[in-house]
Amino acid sequence: MPQIQPKLSFLTRVLNKIERAGNKLPHPFIIFIGLMVFAIILSAIFSSLNISASFEKIDQGVLTTQLVESKSLLSREGLLFMLSSVLTNFTSFFPLGTVFFMMLGVGIAEGSGLIRILLSHLVKVTPKYAITAVIVFLGIFSNIASPVGYVVLIPLAGLIFLGFNRHPIAGLSAAFAGVSGGWSANILIGATDAIFAGISTEAAKLIDVNYTVAATSNWYFMIVSTLLITVIGTWVTDKVVEPRLEPYHGESEPITQASSQDISALKWTGWALVLYIGIILLCVIPTGAILRNPVTGLLTGSPFMRSLIILIGFGFALCGSVFGFISGHLKSGNDIAEAMTRSIAQLSGFLVLIFFAAQFIAYFNYSNLGIILAIKGASALKFAGLTGIGLVIGLVILSAFLNLLIAIDSAKWAIMAPIFVPMFMILGLSPELTQAAVRVGDSVTNIIAPTMPFFPLFVAFCQKYNPKLGVGSVVAIMLPYSVLFLIGWSILLIAWIALGFDLGPGASLFYF
Repeated sequence: MPQIQPKLSFLTRVLNKIERAGNKLPHPFIIFIGLMVFAIILSAIFSSLNISASFEKIDQGVLTTQLVESKSLLSREGLLFMLSSVLTNFTSFFPLGTVFFMMLGVGIAEGSGLIRILLSHLVKVTPKYAITAVIVFLGIFSNIASPVGYVVLIPLAGLIFLGFNRHPIAGLSAAFAGVSGGWSANILIGATDAIFAGISTEAAKLIDVNYTVAATSNWYFMIVSTLLITVIGTWVTDKVVEPRLEPYHGESEPITQASSQDISALKWTGWALVLYIGIILLCVIPTGAILRNPVTGLLTGSPFMRSLIILIGFGFALCGSVFGFISGHLKSGNDIAEAMTRSIAQLSGFLVLIFFAAQFIAYFNYSNLGIILAIKGASALKFAGLTGIGLVIGLVILSAFLNLLIAIDSAKWAIMAPIFVPMFMILGLSPELTQAAVRVGDSVTNIIAPTMPFFPLFVAFCQKYNPKLGVGSVVAIMLPYSVLFLIGWSILLIAWIALGFDLGPGASLFYF
């Protein structure tokens, strides 16, 4: 007798269709090759039709009108540009060096065992009533070294919940919500900030060649976002997710204990960090300090702000080295080199992706397609009357939807930035605000996107405690986080705009 298949719910059917559609998408580098071909063809069409656009531009305080004409990539000059600029498009791409350096420092901290021991120790000394909040918060914080959050914190959270006689899948969910759903939030500056800022800078130069988006451009907003996501993630875990899970009857597993040598190493690492911060403060606080702006004496536009990523990277390297040698996890300089090598190896996929993304952005810039489409799009939005907060929230929702299909944040932003950054600048909104809106949307649907690279790993962690859980079931568990993150984060962004707060140091909401 044939087995009767249970009728799937509407939500499951929708999620299954999203999963199948996402699985049919090619690798992001193939998408960029397609976009390169599209840009070449479109540039030739625009040029043959003599399509141009004009916009008002501020040049040294003077408002001028500038005409932008389309340039064909299939012309003699265009073909020579594509042939001669392949290497420079890649090597001069803004985020490349910044991300590379940051990963060297993070690699030492990770390879020494500092990040793993620190996360484990902090969670274990936390009271039971605060454990959910701590796990969500540490999930967000672990985005500084993203593989650590996915590979270390998520399975550790399941064990922690078991140790407190709570459902382990609730612990996994809380950690995954923090690591992935709170992807863009953090209290520190990380590689993601540098990547987004670099792509934003390249796009902003379509309007203002001197405009630079700093890696700290969304810092204030993301610090507050960290607190918001922690509160929402904690409430959803304790009040929505865990009560709906079937009782768990498995056995608990012991948590690996940090050795006394590790604890001693943590103390010495703490003192090293205090000393390092103290030295930086001595170079920042006094009047005329070396890291202040030599002209204004302020931090805005100062060597400190320009070197912040470098200082953070050195901080990770210092703390990782001190911990590693005192704990015995690092024995020599060879071990440090190996740790940095492993960390850079994690960038291999990013380097492949960014090579083709750099070519696409260069084609867009050379042909003037990005700025022409931005001007035309801005005119259409003005005509439709959609501006300000409504426009920003629309971008949040668009980013959240696109994330279900293309779950690599840098890939999506490289596609979206050449269009939306200039468009919003023309409408008077800053690249920093445009970037923040996209990052909010990009984060909130990470946890329900089957195309996200670490999603299958999370499913595997859940199946350890319930082998019957499939992708649809896991998405259903994470859906409340996604919905409430989207609502709560959007409200925060609206309030931020209404109050007129800077998004980061020297990062205004408005371009003019």
